[in-house]
Amino acid sequence: MSEEKYNAIGQSFTAIHQAEISKLFGKPCLKFNGRAFVCYYNGDMVFRLNAESHKTAFALKGSRLFDPSGLNRPMMDWVQVKPAHEMEWTMLAEAAMDFVKGKTNQ
Repeated sequence: MSEEKYNAIGQSFTAIHQAEISKLFGKPCLKFNGRAFVCYYNGDMVFRLNAESHKTAFALKGSRLFDPSGLNRPMMDWVQVKPAHEMEWTMLAEAAMDFVKGKTNQ
């Protein structure tokens, strides 16, 4: 079900928000103006978030900092969220896109 939820979010964001489907570390992701903000990784969703949204996502049970290398070098802006919380994924994706939009405008 989680891949279906990712695909639904991807379709919505490309249609409504001018996001683009791309790859991040060989995994499906969404980008806005060339900046990744959501990634589907091993059944989880990963979000690039500002401090406030980061705390919200990190508080969800099972969430952790995204460490795609597996070498204890997490990407500090990114939180990996389990499919148990997929009801939160759309809200987190919106927060992630807003964060990236702010970085794009700098």
